[in-house]
Amino acid sequence: MLPAATMPPHAPEPTAPRAALHSMGCRLNHAETAVLQTSLEQAGYRIVSWGEPAELLVINSCTVTGASDAKGRQVLRAMRRRFPGAKLALLGCYAQVDGAALAAEGLADLVIGNGGKMQLVEHLARLDTAREPLYVNTPISRAPFALETFAAPGAATRAHLKVQDGCDFMCSFCIIPVARGRARPRRLENLLAEARALAGAGVRELVLTGVNIGTWALEGLGLPQMVDALACIDGVERIRISSIEPTTVDEALLSRMADPGHALVPFLHLPLQSGSPAVLAAMRRRHGAADYRAFAERALAQVPGLCLGTDVMVGFPGEGDEEFADTVALLAALPFAYLHVFPYSRRNGTRALRLPEHVAPAVSRRRAATLRALSESKRLAFQRRHLGRSLPVLFEGGGAPGEAAGYTENYIRVRVTHPRPATLRNRILPVRLIEAGAGGVAGELAAEPLARS
Repeated sequence: MLPAATMPPHAPEPTAPRAALHSMGCRLNHAETAVLQTSLEQAGYRIVSWGEPAELLVINSCTVTGASDAKGRQVLRAMRRRFPGAKLALLGCYAQVDGAALAAEGLADLVIGNGGKMQLVEHLARLDTAREPLYVNTPISRAPFALETFAAPGAATRAHLKVQDGCDFMCSFCIIPVARGRARPRRLENLLAEARALAGAGVRELVLTGVNIGTWALEGLGLPQMVDALACIDGVERIRISSIEPTTVDEALLSRMADPGHALVPFLHLPLQSGSPAVLAAMRRRHGAADYRAFAERALAQVPGLCLGTDVMVGFPGEGDEEFADTVALLAALPFAYLHVFPYSRRNGTRALRLPEHVAPAVSRRRAATLRALSESKRLAFQRRHLGRSLPVLFEGGGAPGEAAGYTENYIRVRVTHPRPATLRNRILPVRLIEAGAGGVAGELAAEPLARS
């Protein structure tokens, strides 16, 4: 069970005010929205699904691109039309960057930036007497932080654990250092307390989330030591890092991934963004193309079965055919398991907006399609390299009728046919991988001992 302080005191009354929450953007936003839901339950709200009638509608916003802002405004207007009597609260990154204007327009009744959004409940109390929209612009602290409330995991087999916030890297295309502030770690004992609560509730895999996770450092400790502390918690079987900058991964972290006795799984999502040295320099990335390739090859050699994924951006200002060809060549040369492909989107407040040679949207779309096709071929190739092996699978449910589905340590989605699939849920069992396909890999339960992928 979660600590009593983190749980609603009792089931909400049928007449309790209803609240619905909607999270936009990254995994970190989703993790924070789960915490906000718990805080509202503790305050006496009855949580309903997004789109159902509610007295309070909470949107945890994203501002990573101009398109994200447009989607946020679209959601606000749609909810205002659909539920004119509801109170609208806009939280998070878009509220941080453009909150004053949003409040002045009356698009939301309560606008709270990242500095104050976790205190949502106390700010809601002010709405009853407010005669105009409230804008809360609490400064974002640079100090290490702790969460007062933990998210209830429900029936999850794996859960996100926020360990860090903010970023100091200042890439030219990115507004996040403005939206979330400078890099700061979550206090170790506080994140361990949440991890113990999650493990006690049956969660077997922790997915570490943050903006720039590799910069976590506190009192002489770094990310490898934090991961070691999490691995010592009873019930924590797997630890997965959601995404990490390549320049922040050290040998100590790779050695833990390579150790079959350690809970840290062989999974690295290393954002590349471009394979062109010139474009990387214009992006103000901290790695070069050759540096990235050398590190990726070292990691692949050191960590057996490593799942290597990346982010790549197309259409950045100055990316001509030659620069795009450099990106394709680098991506083709490395055995990535998948690519997340994003067309560049102009964002006010970033250095990239002032760069010349902006790429036509149609060209960006063609390049994105090329890389997505490459991603699909690499995903299938990665799966096929593991066919015939028996790997441990954490079953999560969610498969087709008569099927159980889950993930290997190196993030291959696996399906097995089973007469009672529900009995496999939240168990880690050996599965022999048989056939790769668009929906993952078909497998069969194996009898032999588990093997590290």
